[in-house]
Amino acid sequence: MKDPLIKSDEITRREFVANAAKTCLGVGLGPMIGSALTSHAFAKGNGIKEPASAVIFLNMSGGMSHIDTFDIKPNKKAIQGPVKAINTKLDGLQISHYLPKTAAVMDKVCLIRSMTSENGAHERGQYMLHRSYAPRSTITHPSLGAWAMKLRGSYNQEIPGFVTIGGSGKEASAGFFGAKYAGIPIANAKDGLKNSTRPKSVNEDDFNRRLKLSDALNQGFHQKHQNTQAKDYDELYKEAISLMNSDDLKAFDINLEPKSSRTAYGDTPFGQGCLLARRLVEHGVRFVEVTLGGWDTHYDNFTGVEARCNQLDQAYANLLIELEAKGLLSSTLVVLTTEFGRSPEIQAGHKNGRDHHPSAYSSLLAGGGAKAGMVYGRTDSKGNRVKDDKVTVLDFNATIAHQLGLDLNTIQHSASGRPFKVASKGKPVKQLIS
Repeated sequence: MKDPLIKSDEITRREFVANAAKTCLGVGLGPMIGSALTSHAFAKGNGIKEPASAVIFLNMSGGMSHIDTFDIKPNKKAIQGPVKAINTKLDGLQISHYLPKTAAVMDKVCLIRSMTSENGAHERGQYMLHRSYAPRSTITHPSLGAWAMKLRGSYNQEIPGFVTIGGSGKEASAGFFGAKYAGIPIANAKDGLKNSTRPKSVNEDDFNRRLKLSDALNQGFHQKHQNTQAKDYDELYKEAISLMNSDDLKAFDINLEPKSSRTAYGDTPFGQGCLLARRLVEHGVRFVEVTLGGWDTHYDNFTGVEARCNQLDQAYANLLIELEAKGLLSSTLVVLTTEFGRSPEIQAGHKNGRDHHPSAYSSLLAGGGAKAGMVYGRTDSKGNRVKDDKVTVLDFNATIAHQLGLDLNTIQHSASGRPFKVASKGKPVKQLIS
């Protein structure tokens, strides 16, 4: 009879371990399932330059309108609508008046106005953005954060090295790499890492007794079943216990921040997510993603974009300011991007909405070796097409991976033996990095 763990899929195995932990140990390992702490030590001396020790990846999910944010066309009233241009800290650069705080930090930013994608559907666009490959029914590709864990490991062995905040959880998947390299999905930054402490109803002696019983059962199972997946999940218990006892668990508690700092980011899920991301980077987490959704403005575009920008503006500007003040910006690559842009045409019949537009959009890089105070590429006068210095999703991801010190030529094989690289055929855009 075949080993049932081989036949079961990743979600089923994760659920099994979570339920077993709850029943046997009295703790919930839900947030840790799929993010088993990597045991890889940080490997230096491989000849790969690593300007960025960490990435904070800000995902503007839904298709952020480039025309109403970072690539405005002030002389095209029919295209621009009510959005006004404001000057920024970078001489000669103007952005949307929805982003006044961001305007004040644009001298720290590399603005890319020439992004382009071939995917005009949300799910496919987000998949490509995170994994550098088109989705297939027969395989799930690793996300960029999982690649970072696989190839570079974690700085802080006490806490997970890959965390996603506010997204759907799909972004945390490690695909065919397996659960060991996946990330922890946190729904709300204010809740921190749930179920990560021993409940008061289970005293320490009883907890240790359950651990010994679990170890005894595991040893018998491993002797009978030589299964690598089972051993991975056995390691999860040990790593989870280590995390429960770690002083670095406080990294997930934003309530330890001064009220002034929490207020500065904005009392929104995204704002508090950015605050948590900064705390995690301070404690040695390598890859943190924070999602701000709601950019799918088919209807009432200008109301929707303004509302999203109100959250983005305060959190993003403060994140860069605090990272710099703490001496972390130079080693932390802050990425702000989306799956595609919005159409220059305003759909009056849809309350002035904008449709999907993959042909041209904007992304931002800051810190982590990215060139500061730079605008790269441009679109045509309507923001419809890229006119100069086109940057594809694959090249963008290759640039991020390059800054993290990931070897773009390393080949990893799926279970079926197919070869894959971290950014597929993408090449780093050297003009964006110092």
